[in-house]
Order: sequence, then C-alpha cells, then structure tokens
Amino acid sequence: MGYDMTWLAEIGLDTQTGLDYTGGEEKYLSALQRFYKNHEKTRTRAAASFSTDDFEDYMITVHALKSNAKMIGALELSGLFEKLEMAVREKDLTFVREKHAPAMTAYAELVEKLKPVAELGEVHAADEISAEVARQTAEQLLDALDEFDDDLSKELVRKLSGYPFRITQKDKLKEAEAYIDDFMYDEAADIIREISPAIE
Repeated sequence: MGYDMTWLAEIGLDTQTGLDYTGGEEKYLSALQRFYKNHEKTRTRAAASFSTDDFEDYMITVHALKSNAKMIGALELSGLFEKLEMAVREKDLTFVREKHAPAMTAYAELVEKLKPVAELGEVHAADEISAEVARQTAEQLLDALDEFDDDLSKELVRKLSGYPFRITQKDKLKEAEAYIDDFMYDEAADIIREISPAIE
C-alpha cells in the first residue's frame, strides 16, 4: 500500500508501536479510522459516567481508551488514561476529577489531528472480518471445539483473528490458539466465550 506515515509521527504517534500492535499498515490505518470514528460515542459515555459518578462504567471506558490509544501508538494519551484507570481502582477520586477534563481535551485534540485518516475512505486489511462474520465464526469455533475438531478449530481461530479486537482480546485469542495446539479445547472455549461480547 505504501501510505506515507510521516505526518502521523509528526502529530505525536509512535507509528512503529502501532504497526507492531496491529500487524501491518492496512490494519494500522483501519485501527486509526476506528479510533477516529468511535470518538463521539466514547467521549459521550465517559462524560455520562463521570457526571453521574458511575466510576465502574467510567473505569471500563478509560481502560478501553488506554488500550485503543496504545494500539495506535498514542503512548502519551494511553498513559493519561492508564493513570485515570489506576486512580479509579485506588478510589483516588480527587485525581480523577482533576485529570478527567485535561485527558478528554488531549483525546479530542488527537482525534482532530487524525481527520485526514477519516478522509481516506474505509481501509480494510485483506484478512479483516466484520462483526457479523466474527460472531458467526466464534459460534462455529465453539461447535468445532465441542466436537474436538482440531483442524477446523485452528482454521476458525485464525479467521477470527481477522476481527479488529482490542489488545486485551487479541492476547486472549492467542492464548486460545495455544490451548488448541495443546488439545485443551474446554479452556480454549472458555476464552472464546469471554471475548465474544467484545465483538460489536
């Protein structure tokens, strides 16, 4: 594809980290587009849980933001969200109230700088699958695991890895793949059930 990424580095992204996490240029650009597209929904959810002191939901949102920012190489922003997540865990709500607005401002500023990515037209990697296909694949995979079908399970887990999961779920999927290699089908199925709700 050969997309010129120098401007992404200029706006503060560690593109090498982004490429390493996503597994290639097209997948990286696709992740950048999702990050841009989901901003409104995510910011609204964070604002709603912050204003109602629903810190359990707030923690889920900032955890996702931490992972998604890290995945695109926005390491400084990821660090801000990590601090907010840790503060909620440690019940340091004074810190959360102080740092929420600056973190959200930094998030909005990065999203604004990513506008050119949104104008590229949708980028999909060759092996990237939609949410609908991912849900079907996960169901087929659970059936294959239930029937101890080794070859089919391996094929389906590879297909499922084409869904743009967050880092946490990607790591879990690798765990499931390792379990299948070791013929530990029940353990693999547990992981697939655990990550399936993340397909949206």
